[in-house]
Amino acid sequence: MRLVVLGGGESGVGTAILGKKKGYDVFVSDFGKIKESYKEVLIINKIPWEEEQHTEDLILNADVVMKSPGIPEKSPIVKKLVAAGVKVISEIEFAKPFTEALTIGITGSNGKTTTTMLTHYLLKSAGLNVGLGGNIGKSFAWQVAENKYDAYVLELSSFQLDGIIDYRPDIAIITNISPDHLDRYEYRYENYINSKFRITMNQTESDYLIYDADDEASIEWLKNNKTKAKLIPFSLTKSFDEGASINSNKMEIKINQEEFTMDTEHIALEGKHNMKNAMAASSVAKLMQIRNATIRESLSNFQGVEHRLEKVLKIQNVQYINDSKATNVNATFFALDSMNVPTVWIVGGVDKGNDYNELMSLVREKVKAIICLGIDNHKIINAFGNVVDIMVEVNNMNDAVKTAQRLTEKGDAVLLSPACASFDLFESYEDRGRQFKQAVHNL
Repeated sequence: MRLVVLGGGESGVGTAILGKKKGYDVFVSDFGKIKESYKEVLIINKIPWEEEQHTEDLILNADVVMKSPGIPEKSPIVKKLVAAGVKVISEIEFAKPFTEALTIGITGSNGKTTTTMLTHYLLKSAGLNVGLGGNIGKSFAWQVAENKYDAYVLELSSFQLDGIIDYRPDIAIITNISPDHLDRYEYRYENYINSKFRITMNQTESDYLIYDADDEASIEWLKNNKTKAKLIPFSLTKSFDEGASINSNKMEIKINQEEFTMDTEHIALEGKHNMKNAMAASSVAKLMQIRNATIRESLSNFQGVEHRLEKVLKIQNVQYINDSKATNVNATFFALDSMNVPTVWIVGGVDKGNDYNELMSLVREKVKAIICLGIDNHKIINAFGNVVDIMVEVNNMNDAVKTAQRLTEKGDAVLLSPACASFDLFESYEDRGRQFKQAVHNL
């Protein structure tokens, strides 16, 4: 069997290693450059590869192709493979048949990284032999090749879910859905929503789907479509016979005739959106029969995720916050909503079809100045030009942070929450966040 891997990054190299171990004839092809560290791994494992090209004669003869999530369906080589009837799948689809481990699949527009990390932390703290993968950390396929975990917590993007055929998580979480990546979905929101709900398409009556019962898109989809999975809702405002809710500053979870309660003030993560992430992760812990004391302890210790509302430093009584992971409007909504002091907001980057209207009332209420950090800021300027008194355009992080410092007074905050992708001025949202932190430390 010939396995061709498109993309020589983490998921691609991980898949190649697993494929080789399972006896496939493997070839890795990347249209860009492959990192030196990954090349070394391929060479050591005697896996042939190419970079900066796709040689069709070496690709179209595949029995199966694993496409890295960053490569769009519209790319010429993928179109040719599909036309030739070759099966094109994601890493998760390829790797899962080679492990008997239980999988917890987590998707959503926002909160999925925090929920994935918190779920993994809860299960690991309880002594479970559990791996962490998907969009985060080490490749799932690579771990299947080299480790023997009993369970995996997987962060799954819509792009990874687009490439599944049979994959079925034992427990699925959809944190929430709001418009994102619409450029990859023909600018149709319903296509993106359907993509997210692929996570439950193969689930059976013995599986669980945990979802946000306050989320319009999720409620609407569940009203009009069927899943066999048992539904576990969570909500900030509603209560359930089976599910998770907040009642007078107490988190309450009722699952399988068992109950868990905890005062929200003892939960380390702050903000309403994080209460939801905590409810979703704790619901998994209850389904996995983790002791209540362990869940309480883990929720009070968990420190959150880098680049997500990360407090960097307080300088002259001004708090600098790195929320570089906010690559869409909905994530920035949560960030602004959690601010309770006058805020200088650093925003901008590659716009993914953003509608800034939903931020309007929060900007009016909380933002004293806007710093546009991007190559094309016209949409942001048009949206908020008449709402805030001060708007400044910059084209690098150092200038953004220095300008922010000049515009603040004691008791203010500086929030980097871009609402956009990072690829105009930075390598990734991580690079953007690290540059912000470095610039703050340089002040």
